Amino acid sequence: MFFLSERLEFPSVEKANAEGLLAVGGDLSPERLVLAYQNGIFPWFNEDSLILWWSPDPRMVLFPDKIKISKSMQQVLNGNKFRLTKNTCFEKVLESCSTIKRVGQEGTWITDEMKKAYLKLHEKGYAKSYEVWEDEKLVGGLYGVAMGNVFCGESMFSSSSNASKFAFVRLAQEYQEKDGLIDCQLYTKHLESLGAEEIQRAAFIEILQSHN
Repeated sequence: MFFLSERLEFPSVEKANAEGLLAVGGDLSPERLVLAYQNGIFPWFNEDSLILWWSPDPRMVLFPDKIKISKSMQQVLNGNKFRLTKNTCFEKVLESCSTIKRVGQEGTWITDEMKKAYLKLHEKGYAKSYEVWEDEKLVGGLYGVAMGNVFCGESMFSSSSNASKFAFVRLAQEYQEKDGLIDCQLYTKHLESLGAEEIQRAAFIEILQSHN
């Protein structure tokens, strides 16, 4: 296990263990977070844990042109139920992602420390939010970190059916125009149903570095 010091560095991602855990410790300064994302690394830890840094292999990604849109979702996209904005209320999206109830999950990994860190990243132009509105009420959205034409998704929330999916599809459509990539980090059936797939970590990092 690699323990980070105050020096701004990470070990090679090939040193991650089978679960993808690469390093422990360090801090959540904007400089360290940017360095992490530039190298295919992200933080993920519980409130009572040390900071844990991950670089899983394989990596879950979405090539935007492979987004799967159902007929029912296409009707939502074509309708006027939802309205999308970007970066108008990042903190509200962050807070909503941290408090939304999730099946089979107790508590949240989006701790107060994480919130402060990503707010700083947002102020520096790296962290972005996509907001979904219904009748002037925030009902869904997502946030992540933009590294060139790679969007590293962090979390999403929805308080209205299809709201987070609406944000995700619009994100995919935007990044398809950029010939970009969406990093989904870890496999879930939901992400797979939307067209995401697992690729080798080396291939992901090659794409990441070519887009920065």
